[in-house]
Amino acid sequence: MNPVLREQLLLLPEYLQGHLALTFAALGAGIAVSVPLGIIASRSPRIRHPLLATVSLIQTVPGLAILALVVAMLGGQIGFLPAFIALTLYSMLPIMRNTVSGLEGVPADVVEAARGIGLSPRQRLWKVELPLALPVIVAGIRTAAVWTVGMATLSTLVGASSFGNYIFIGIQTRNLTAVTVGSLAAAGLAILLDTLIGSLQWIAERRAIGVGLRELRRALVLSISLTVAFAVALLVTLKPAPKPDFVVGGKPFTEQYILASVLADRLTAAGFIVDQNIGMGSDVIFDAIGAGTVDLYVEYSGTIWGSYMRREGNPGREEITDITQAFVRERGLNPVGLAGFQNRYALAMRRDRAEELGIVSVQDLAPLAGILSAGGDLEFFGRSEWKRLQSLYNLDFAQELTFDAALMYTAVEAGQVDVISAYSTDGRVAAYDLVLLEDPRQALLSYDAMLLASSAAAQDPRVAAALAPVLGAIGDEAMREANKMVDVEGRPVSEAVAYLQAIIDKSK
Repeated sequence: MNPVLREQLLLLPEYLQGHLALTFAALGAGIAVSVPLGIIASRSPRIRHPLLATVSLIQTVPGLAILALVVAMLGGQIGFLPAFIALTLYSMLPIMRNTVSGLEGVPADVVEAARGIGLSPRQRLWKVELPLALPVIVAGIRTAAVWTVGMATLSTLVGASSFGNYIFIGIQTRNLTAVTVGSLAAAGLAILLDTLIGSLQWIAERRAIGVGLRELRRALVLSISLTVAFAVALLVTLKPAPKPDFVVGGKPFTEQYILASVLADRLTAAGFIVDQNIGMGSDVIFDAIGAGTVDLYVEYSGTIWGSYMRREGNPGREEITDITQAFVRERGLNPVGLAGFQNRYALAMRRDRAEELGIVSVQDLAPLAGILSAGGDLEFFGRSEWKRLQSLYNLDFAQELTFDAALMYTAVEAGQVDVISAYSTDGRVAAYDLVLLEDPRQALLSYDAMLLASSAAAQDPRVAAALAPVLGAIGDEAMREANKMVDVEGRPVSEAVAYLQAIIDKSK
């Protein structure tokens, strides 16, 4: 078997566990909430429209936005709970709407006949209306199930394991095998769950019209078999795992995946049980380490300065480092030390394009910006550096496009954009023959890699001893080479980790 494929398949039980648990929990909660609300809405026109409008409004909010809002409302908590709440909210619309439609579709003469034989409103609901509306309600549950399976992949961004781990990590590290495995796994789960609920829907419909016993038996065998298969899978994957001593976190780009694995390996070698939670956004992971749901990750001094402290100006590398370390201490976080490299933002162009236009620095770029397009990562155009670049150089591009970090480099290489917000330790800068534009007015900040720890990790002397060799051991060139191994050469993250571990060991 292909070693890359084997590496991905070994992760399948863990990711299946997270995806199944999220899907069934959210779908079950969605049914438990939406069906009763649908019944209430069908009985009261005054309630129906506001209720359905509210649920429909929730559905229009982008998935990433609702995940971020739930995390914020939970005080920075990450993991299963925020993902569960968001998925439950997303599952409600089709179930509630179909419940209302199904009950309203029950023939009036049937309801009147039930009333005529003396059935109470509750008896009419349970013995007449709900059985007749059941096929429509099950159809709504079927739609919600497929939506939930698909949406669950986004839970990776708030620290909950799912098949999204395959997809997001695969995109960032250009590992098409991981993306394919994750996509096929999610699609397969959606098809199986849809088949299970579809068979239940078929049974409900055929029972309503009276179908042969033989056909019903076949459908029952199929639905029972699928139910048992899902139950066994859920029980197997939910087998209790050892509670980790520490959780190492990471943001959604290659460098962070590599560094998280380096730190996790160091702690594991020291005898700790370690879990990794990677793929989270900057704000999410910063709040998580403050809340103690993540114990260790690598942050950058420039990110703290511009995004969390909201500071403007550039007082210089040393001062930024000192001030940001003091800031995180005030927030109850613990700076362990610096890794030894910095990953700065830098505007980059394809070398042939820069030479064609005679651009060497951002100063040269400014007069031509009006006819050029720029690409940035998911955060760049909202950061203080971008505003400072605009102000100091009077930059005004004809078009500003936001990309996933991995796709941003592909876009500039293909000529889809002229300029991107590259990272100084990214191996793709040299591989794609990009030139980093000089910044004579020092609009762009320094970005020293800083290890941040939770209180629990910082208070354990064994953690400090395990991490001490990492501090100051990883230079810019070493980090650039490790990133290149994954992003350009297509090698697995584990090889880049081994490369950095050898450098760290050599520096002792």
